[in-house]
Amino acid sequence: QVQLVESGGGLVRPGDSLRLTCEASGGSISDYTMGWFRQAPGKGRELVAAISYHGTTTYYLTSVKGRFTVTRDNNNNLVFLQMSDLKFEDAAVYYCAADTLRTRLARTEAEYEYWGQGTQVTVSS
Repeated sequence: QVQLVESGGGLVRPGDSLRLTCEASGGSISDYTMGWFRQAPGKGRELVAAISYHGTTTYYLTSVKGRFTVTRDNNNNLVFLQMSDLKFEDAAVYYCAADTLRTRLARTEAEYEYWGQGTQVTVSS
């Protein structure tokens, strides 16, 4: 059973940067597609970015393209989300998730089997 723990959230101002880290334990995630979702108050959970098991294929939500970058370190069971030029609308709880079916770059919540507990990102002036 894989456990995922996110870290790196916090309170930032518009235009600032943050790097979120997802640390996996209990098993290797090297064969898993990994995703970063977010959920703002009163809204549904949305996929922000995803990265294939080999790290060469990525997906980004349109509103974060050019500002967010997802990467992974399979040797250390880590996934990162580098966020720059943060905007008010980026404020949310950010979740790391794992899809064990490596043949796809999953886009929906239902396709991801393992989830972290989330880390809060607050953007305020």
